[in-house]
Amino acid sequence: MSSVTLSLAKAHLRVDDGSEDELIQLYIDAAEAWFENFTGRKLAKFDPVPPDVRRAILNLVGFYYAVRESVTFGDAVRMVPFDVQHVANSHRVAHFGEEVEDDI
Repeated sequence: MSSVTLSLAKAHLRVDDGSEDELIQLYIDAAEAWFENFTGRKLAKFDPVPPDVRRAILNLVGFYYAVRESVTFGDAVRMVPFDVQHVANSHRVAHFGEEVEDDI
């Protein structure tokens, strides 16, 4: 089960029709995968998923929807908005590539 529904994401993006449903669902799945990989935590372990995490995922979906390629600002490349990374950092238990116990 997704932490963010397609209808909620469409409301966040202000999309009224169904012509981009598949694309938006892909962005939801990618945002949730990013969060899980970044934090080392499975969203399914949250019951319920905290509001700050859901908002961060919505913001990442919005970022993916609006900016369909990497964005550069001077010398920096932003892969995710700062607010998304801030929320993810507050829930982080492991870094990329680290082994994590299944019960986290």
